[in-house]
Amino acid sequence: MSKNKNYISWSGGKDAALALYIAQKEGMNIDLLFTSVQASVNRVSMHGVRIELIEKQANSIGLPLHTVNLSPETSMESYRQIMREETIKLKEKGYSGCVFGDIFLEDLKQLREEQMKEAGLTAHFPIFERNNTKDLLLEWINLGFKAIVVCCSLEKLDKSFLGREIDYSFIQDLPENVDPCGENGEFHTFVYDGPIFKDPITFEKGEIVEKTYPASSPGAHDTHFGFIDIK
Repeated sequence: MSKNKNYISWSGGKDAALALYIAQKEGMNIDLLFTSVQASVNRVSMHGVRIELIEKQANSIGLPLHTVNLSPETSMESYRQIMREETIKLKEKGYSGCVFGDIFLEDLKQLREEQMKEAGLTAHFPIFERNNTKDLLLEWINLGFKAIVVCCSLEKLDKSFLGREIDYSFIQDLPENVDPCGENGEFHTFVYDGPIFKDPITFEKGEIVEKTYPASSPGAHDTHFGFIDIK
């Protein structure tokens, strides 16, 4: 087994959970979960999950949680600088690499590799190029993982998908233009049980809210998302 110290970019969702499971099965030493948080609301960036639930995940997995606080005003340039500083700090603490749960977005993979290289770290992608994402999700389900949808693009999915279990019927009900793993940002999940957990994460479903995010590039359209609050 490798003795190198690695951490994982942790969102609390299904792809990160599967990447952690596979990396550990392959003998990789992972001893830290790394999560970015919108400090003003104490929720995970993009997923909108309360940080208390991520802390519950970390406790059940048995790994410490390292959080980076961001603000709604954080620009992409500032975000990259913050992440650069954080990765350098982890390098100084003896970490050699970071695990990511990306599946097939090559441009995102290259960006992560560049960011890690700047800090002297190695990027690892245990589930990259598993391009048949339906089969990948079926594998995830068959391993015993359980999750619900906590966020979705309302341009791709309607609000009825919020709070739904990721199971066989979920896959069947997805529109053809939606990737089964939501790799294009169609939806995000919260994992509450599976082989990496000592105990299931308990939670309650709350209200559904909608938010519109302004386009970040010329010619792009505003994006409309739905979130279900869980606590």
